[in-house]
Amino acid sequence: MMNYSSEPPRPDTPHGDEGRADGTPAVRARDLTVVRGPRTVLRGLDFTVPRGQVTGLLGPSGCGKSTLMRAVVGTQAKVTGTLDVLGLPAGHPTLRTRIGYVTQAPSVYDDLTARQNLDYFAAILHPGRASADRRQDVERVLADVDLTTHADALAGNLSGGQRSRVSLAVALLGTPELLVLDEPTVGLDPVLRRDLWQLFHTLAAERGTTLLISSHVMDEAERCHRLLLMRAGEILADDTPDALRTRTGSETVEAAFLHLVDAATAAGRTKETTR
Repeated sequence: MMNYSSEPPRPDTPHGDEGRADGTPAVRARDLTVVRGPRTVLRGLDFTVPRGQVTGLLGPSGCGKSTLMRAVVGTQAKVTGTLDVLGLPAGHPTLRTRIGYVTQAPSVYDDLTARQNLDYFAAILHPGRASADRRQDVERVLADVDLTTHADALAGNLSGGQRSRVSLAVALLGTPELLVLDEPTVGLDPVLRRDLWQLFHTLAAERGTTLLISSHVMDEAERCHRLLLMRAGEILADDTPDALRTRTGSETVEAAFLHLVDAATAAGRTKETTR
């Protein structure tokens, strides 16, 4: 089992304030827009991501989740509007060591072992740090993602889920303030999915880490403190799971999402007929 408490906190019980003492959230977007060629991928988004909580970014494939995450970590081109991350403009050089980013595809070297991958990235992250301290960080993150027994296996020989956990361990090396995870549980078995979500809650509750996690699996929405529901490049809702269920009179977040989709579709049709 991974190195965390067995019971995650209730998703509707925040661990951490909306922001710091000055009220600054981890992420604040105003009129955030991304245009790629003839297509507008993100359409004037306004939202915040509270600090020290697990925020889920949920929506169907192709709705703009990955583009939004790339904008947050500062790697997306042609971004307009305002996007502040940890109190600084997205992409600011000083944010590089404060943000951990895990893409959908595992970012590891297959010809290195899990530990060698982590040793390499730890040396890049902290080039002047004592080797003993870097080794301590490597052992910590191996335990966090439950890979201690596979630490000396070549990454190319690991299963898909294990390779994904190596990527997550790399992102955890610097104890980031903000952890951005793009569909980290896709293709994983139910036990591993459960264990990773428990780890995410432990990072938020015990280390104060802010997590922004994308998914198109609606049952994962119930595990989040707060949700951003996306469709076709727009934010349909920015609220807690409980508030979304109450607002739409639904029993599940999935039913609430479908209710909001239907309402948005109907509003769009009405707008078209009145032109």
